[in-house]
Amino acid sequence: MTRSAAVSEFDPFAIAGHNGGPPLDDASANDNQPQYITIFTEIDDLYDEAKNWADGEAIASQEMHDAIEKLYNGLHEAGKKADDLRKADKKPLDDKIDEIQKLYNPYIQPKKGKVDLAKSSLGTLLAAWRKKVADEKAAEAAAKAAEAAEAKRLAEEAIRSSSGNLAAREEAEELLDDAKKLERGAKRADKAATTWTGLRSVWVTTLVDEEAAIEWAWGVDSDAFRRLSLSLAEEKVRGGARELPGFSIVEDKVAR
Repeated sequence: MTRSAAVSEFDPFAIAGHNGGPPLDDASANDNQPQYITIFTEIDDLYDEAKNWADGEAIASQEMHDAIEKLYNGLHEAGKKADDLRKADKKPLDDKIDEIQKLYNPYIQPKKGKVDLAKSSLGTLLAAWRKKVADEKAAEAAAKAAEAAEAKRLAEEAIRSSSGNLAAREEAEELLDDAKKLERGAKRADKAATTWTGLRSVWVTTLVDEEAAIEWAWGVDSDAFRRLSLSLAEEKVRGGARELPGFSIVEDKVAR
């Protein structure tokens, strides 16, 4: 195991750049250098030291534990400093974004801004009228389709009964031509009733049979179902639950 210092001598807080440690080299100590460079250098050094210690060999003594604990704490503190700096660097942007959002939200915030609120109200009025017109056109198209179907039925019946009667056959053929014209008119009416209505279909899904739905969901993506179940269980355990049907809950110890 290659390590930068003996267990009894190692002090991660003495790494260059760390609070209380020796200063970084001249290049790193440059006042014009961004502060994040100093912190990143510190974390890089601590990370390299952590690789030396986290080499698969278990802790063999209290001194070794204490040295690793110091390194762990050093990384934790350096990480906090980096995160604090990140927040500080980001704050002017966050403030500016918040200012812009507050300026525009009253007008274009989804579902709450004036645009969406007004569109929703007007859309309700438009949808009601357009549905009324569409329903009337659909009823008209249905009536024309029924008229065409009846005309065709009568024409075909006339053709069957005109056998041997040329004049009757001519009349029956005329009836069939008229029926075909009615059919074409019915198709045009149906197209007019179902296109360019200004409406769109919205499919609304409602749970009506929980057992059937669970069985279906399991068959579609059992892994996703397991992840959801585990997520719900973990939330309950964080809330204090220690027994849950179908789950094993055991206590484990991790480093603070």
